[in-house]
Amino acid sequence: MGDRVLSTFSPGRLDGPGHGSARVPPYVMLGGTHPGVLAEFVAFPADWFVRAPVTLDAAEASTLPCAGLTAWTALVEYGPVRPGQTVLVQGTGGVALFGLQLARTQGADVIVISGSDDKLARAKALGATHVIHREREDWVEAVYRLTADRGVDHILELVGGAHLGRSIEAVALHGRISVIGVFEGFTVTGPSAPLLLKEPTIRGINVGHRRGLEELVRAVDRLGLKPVIDTRYRLEDLPAALEHLDRGPFGKVVVESR
Repeated sequence: MGDRVLSTFSPGRLDGPGHGSARVPPYVMLGGTHPGVLAEFVAFPADWFVRAPVTLDAAEASTLPCAGLTAWTALVEYGPVRPGQTVLVQGTGGVALFGLQLARTQGADVIVISGSDDKLARAKALGATHVIHREREDWVEAVYRLTADRGVDHILELVGGAHLGRSIEAVALHGRISVIGVFEGFTVTGPSAPLLLKEPTIRGINVGHRRGLEELVRAVDRLGLKPVIDTRYRLEDLPAALEHLDRGPFGKVVVESR
């Protein structure tokens, strides 16, 4: 009684793959098959919750079950990223900035791509090793320049669609691409020649399981990791929060009920 808790994103997925099949992939999630959490109060079964980090307030902790866990699953659970490797993140949204912070804690160099000078400067201050303004230069060519043609070891593909092809061009031999975003569509495409010759691992990321969230919570407390919140809105200001989300925040937009 009285514990501070976080809801899991995929109820019932305690560890390993979600419940589903080849014909019907897992699609059990809050805000999908189950009610979401945009409310003053919610009531869920006890095993849909994990303890919240002691080092974060409620708003900061609320960013972990989806954005935080997605980056954790890609870079720690499935990666794992190792010291000396290079990680590339696309954009400066919630998953991207969690990826930046987690990769740096693993000892990796991080390249951030954005179309905003202000956001690139803030990403640099957050620990990015290199930044690329995607509207001023071809970002794949910039990756080649920054890595002496080696490419990057792990890419968080947050755009999706045909953009996957650019990630295949930028990834190092035997590197990894974690497909997360769908901003450019749900059908991914890319060139087959570098795919075959480089032999990268391309893996879709479906947020993660309860064990991963519990491990992330412990890591947050141990490492002192602080989620990046762009703006906090009151529940009655939800329309403004959604407009901000549509514009593209630096990190997360959080809605607080009180």
